[in-house]
Amino acid sequence: MTNLHISVAAVLMDVEAELRRLQLWEAEMIAEEALASTEPFALDTMTFPQWLQFMLLPRLYALIEQQQDLPGYCSVAPMAEEYFSVLNLHSAPLVAHLQKIDQLLTRS
Repeated sequence: MTNLHISVAAVLMDVEAELRRLQLWEAEMIAEEALASTEPFALDTMTFPQWLQFMLLPRLYALIEQQQDLPGYCSVAPMAEEYFSVLNLHSAPLVAHLQKIDQLLTRS
């Protein structure tokens, strides 16, 4: 496992912890149909926190576990900033973790 894999895994755990702290973590699995979305961030079938929980985190964890190449570009934080801008939640730590993922995965 590379240092990048380890670093990304650590930040993914922070993202999960923040989703739980904000009470946005869902105990139940989302419907299978929602996972089939082809829209960016699955906006047509789930909320942004659901997308983080059910799509982004599992996919990145799987790549890390299988020691496969991670994406070379990521830009999730701007979506988080937009989504949380209208909510009355202290989401700054979550956005900061997502910015860290963007930085780690975006390589020039």
